[in-house]
Amino acid sequence: MKSANASRSLTLVQRPRDDEDEEQFKPLEWGLIRRLFGYTRAVAAKRNRLIALTIVRSAQLPALIWLSAVIITGPITHRDLAGIALGVAGYALLALTTDGLFHFRQRYALEIGEAVVNQIRSEIFARVQRMPMSFFHRVKLGRIISRVTSDVESLRVGIQDVLFVTVIQFGQMVFAAAVMAQCDWVMFLVVVVMAPVLWLINNRFRMQLSRLSRSASESFSRVTATLAESVSGMRVTQGFVRQETNLGLFRSLLADHSRYNIALARTSAILTPLLELNSQFFIAMLLMLGGWRVFHGDMSVGGLITFFLLANQFFSPIATIGTQYNQALIAMAGAERVFRLIDVEPDWEDDPAAAPLPVVPGTGVRVEFRSVHFGYDPARLVLHDVNFAAEPGQTVALVGHTGSGKSSIINLVAKFYLPTRGELLIDGREIRTITSHSLHRQMGMVQQQNFLFSGTVLENIRLSKPEASDAEIRDAARRLDCLDLLEALPKGLLTEVGERGAGLSVGQRQLICFTRALLADPRLVILDEATSSIDALTEARLQKALVELLRGRTSFIVAHRLSTIRHADLVLVLDQGCIIERGTHAGLLAQQGHYAALYEQFVQVDERA
Repeated sequence: MKSANASRSLTLVQRPRDDEDEEQFKPLEWGLIRRLFGYTRAVAAKRNRLIALTIVRSAQLPALIWLSAVIITGPITHRDLAGIALGVAGYALLALTTDGLFHFRQRYALEIGEAVVNQIRSEIFARVQRMPMSFFHRVKLGRIISRVTSDVESLRVGIQDVLFVTVIQFGQMVFAAAVMAQCDWVMFLVVVVMAPVLWLINNRFRMQLSRLSRSASESFSRVTATLAESVSGMRVTQGFVRQETNLGLFRSLLADHSRYNIALARTSAILTPLLELNSQFFIAMLLMLGGWRVFHGDMSVGGLITFFLLANQFFSPIATIGTQYNQALIAMAGAERVFRLIDVEPDWEDDPAAAPLPVVPGTGVRVEFRSVHFGYDPARLVLHDVNFAAEPGQTVALVGHTGSGKSSIINLVAKFYLPTRGELLIDGREIRTITSHSLHRQMGMVQQQNFLFSGTVLENIRLSKPEASDAEIRDAARRLDCLDLLEALPKGLLTEVGERGAGLSVGQRQLICFTRALLADPRLVILDEATSSIDALTEARLQKALVELLRGRTSFIVAHRLSTIRHADLVLVLDQGCIIERGTHAGLLAQQGHYAALYEQFVQVDERA
């Protein structure tokens, strides 16, 4: 037994850190850049063409300046009209070629950026789909949305703008430096001496920009998370008149985000002008040295003009590179957060050796709990030593006060979570040895708060069995004795339900969920307060159909309506995570214990209703 438990524990992984616990000032890593660039493999041919175009364009820009200098110091100085015409024609041809390549460079960059963004977003969605329910209880919806939207968009900028624009600017500086060295190596040595000064200035601001960009990205994530949560809970907000309070909290988050953005902008506003000021200062120094060399005959006026035109090409990219560097920091901050989400391992996964649960039509499954302990946090258990068995076709009712452990048992049966200790067997097999997909395919679940997707009633019911025909869907609704209620909607089964089912009443949404669950013809049915949102008249119509439909299927029911509890084959009474009573409805009443007291409360509630 110990070895079996040890092998099962291998499927559990360490819980990932929440974003609030992450290191905000982690240094930039070249590994992130390499990984981000690796997403371009799918468009490798286009990427390689773009790299070639980028290198050519980085040489074309200094070439245009060099050709301008040649025309000025040559044909124009010597009043050679034919040479001027030929030079201008060559310049126009080179300029046309340069602009043509610029068109393709921009087009390829945008297409590659879009391809990378689509691939990353698809990867994020696929990763999120694999996560167990514990992940969604721990990570806020707004944070996931922020990763897919703002963070991925920052990666788009990094791929299609920062990388290739920076390569062009650096290439422009390299080619300009090569021509300057060929023109006058003495003057070029002065430029070489100036380079470390610019590097020191840039390095001085690098870490500060990195910290601020990360903080700005994280603060925006908090804004997004709060916005998503506020919209989802708008009914509660308005019901308790929390609009002004929530607005104040949201404004404080916006002020926090604005503070980081302003600090980032101020730092960038210091760095860029400082780099440009130093460039102008260096040009002034070159003017003095160049003038002195011309006076002493060590350099021609034409050579000085050529050198200065190229020097401008050398220094002008510095301000652009500074701006791109700031954008790169934002992109890298986004990359860290996106890849952290992509790389996070689920708290648990199906064992590689897990096999599908065989389909046995017309019969329920056998569910057995053996000394099961469970806690959403393993350090704080919510279920303690739970033992019971549900035979195929039996209906098990779970009764107890709020927080007693009813929903936890259902979550374990549905394999949304795994037991912390003990064994849970389905048809005699430990649940860890069964693939989640095969179990869920044979399960139907209806909860108190069910989710409907945007679309029609018909499309929402068909979710449980995509291949079902319209006739099968109508037959399922007819067996539930609710077809007439669904057809009474404005457009019948073709009625749009709206976002999250907002266009329907709570009871109508619940009927759709009943039909959706039973359309799949499940072997295991879970009803979690499923009839609490249906009026007494509608429930009375459903009860007869439910008894008929649940026959032969194993079902777990959490309910406060007496009509459901009375028909259960086994009633489990829970208190603080322990089963304190078990038996049939009549047998438990005869014991005059905890269940009988709860039953009395139910009777009083139903009478008042």
